[in-house]
Amino acid sequence: MGAIYEIGALCALEESLDGLSLTQCDGYVGVSAGGFLAAALANGITPRELCRAFIENEGDASNILHPGSLMLPALGEFAQRVAKLPALLAQAAWRYVVGRRSALVAFEHLGRALPTGLLSNRQLEAQMRRIFSAPGRSNDFRELPRKLVLVATDLDTGEAAPFGQPGLDHVPISRAIQASAALPGLFPPVRIDGRDYVDGALKKTLHATVLLDDGVDLLICLNPLVPFDATAAPNHRVMSSGEERIPRLVDGGLSVVLSQTFRSLIHSRLVLGLKGYERSYPDATIVLFEPDHRDAELFLANTFSYSQRRALAEHAYQQTRRMLRSRHTVLAAQFAPHGIVFDDAVLYDPHRTLLARRAARRLPSARAVRRLEEVLNDLDVALAELAVKA
Repeated sequence: MGAIYEIGALCALEESLDGLSLTQCDGYVGVSAGGFLAAALANGITPRELCRAFIENEGDASNILHPGSLMLPALGEFAQRVAKLPALLAQAAWRYVVGRRSALVAFEHLGRALPTGLLSNRQLEAQMRRIFSAPGRSNDFRELPRKLVLVATDLDTGEAAPFGQPGLDHVPISRAIQASAALPGLFPPVRIDGRDYVDGALKKTLHATVLLDDGVDLLICLNPLVPFDATAAPNHRVMSSGEERIPRLVDGGLSVVLSQTFRSLIHSRLVLGLKGYERSYPDATIVLFEPDHRDAELFLANTFSYSQRRALAEHAYQQTRRMLRSRHTVLAAQFAPHGIVFDDAVLYDPHRTLLARRAARRLPSARAVRRLEEVLNDLDVALAELAVKA
C-alpha cells in the first residue's frame, strides 16, 4: 500500500513541478516500502518507470517487480519452528510432571514454536538484487553517485540501523531493503552479519537527520500512512453528499481497529519528528506530502488485493494533484527559493492521468465545483500560514 501510494504521488510531484528531478536529488532516505522507492530513484529509475514496472508490470523486464512474490508463505521459517516443537513439548512436560509447575507456566515456552513471520521476503530481496544489478545500476551503496540510506531496526537493541552509512555500507542494497521492510508478524526478521533486523518504522517514522546534517536545504517527505478521520467533514461542503462510509471504525472489526492504531502511532511520531527538525534545522525547507485523513478509499483498500493497485495508484496520483492545487500559494513560496516552480499547464490539465486507461470524465459542472473547492482550500491554507507568521 505504501509503495502504491508513493508511486502515484511521486509521479504527480515530478510532473507538476519544474526544476524538480526526483532521480537527481542530493540524497535519499528510505524506510520500509519507501526503501525500495528511494533505492530505485537513487539508481536513476524514474517515477514513471516505477509505475510501469510495479503497477502495470510493463516496460523493461529488468525493472519489473511482481507483487505476487510478496505473498509467498515463509515455509523455511515454518519448518524451523516445527523442528523445535518436539523438544519444547518434552521440556514443558518435564516442568509440568517433575517440576510440578502449573500447566500455564509449564507450557508457556511453546510460544517459541510460533513463526516470526507468515510470508517470505526472500523473493523481494532476489528481485531487488536483479533490478539493481542491471547495467548502469548498482546494488552497492558505495558505488552510487548519490547518498542513499535505508533504515531498519536492530531487533535485539531497538536501535535504528542506517544501512548506507559508514560501517553499514557494505551490505547489499537489496538486503537492506529486505530488512527495512520486514514488518514483524508479516515477514520474518532478516539476519545480516549475525544480527536480526526488522522494519525501520518501528524506531521512528522519519530518519531525515542523515541528510539534514549534510546541509540539505530542501527536504521533501512522503508519508503514505495516516490515521483515518471518519467524522471530519471537508472544509467546504460544496462537494459533500453528507454520506459516511465508516461512521464508526469499531464496526469495521479487528483489522480496521489495528490499522487505525498502527497508523496513529506512526503518524504521531512523524509529527513530533517534523517539529524537532524545524527547531533544529531552521534554515531548511521541509515539505510533507501525505494522503488526506478523510480519504476512505485509501484507508479501506484491501492491501492484499493487488488487483486494486492500478485504481489505487491513479487515485493517489489525482489526490496529490488536487492537494498541490489546494496548497498552491504556500507551496509555491516554499519551492521558489530552490528554483522549483509549478507547471500550471500540467497541474491544471483536467484530462491528465497516471495510467493509460482514463477515468470517467466528470461533467463540466462537477469539475467547476471541484476547482472552487481547491481554490477555497488554497485560500484557507495561505491565511493559516500568514496567521502563524503574524
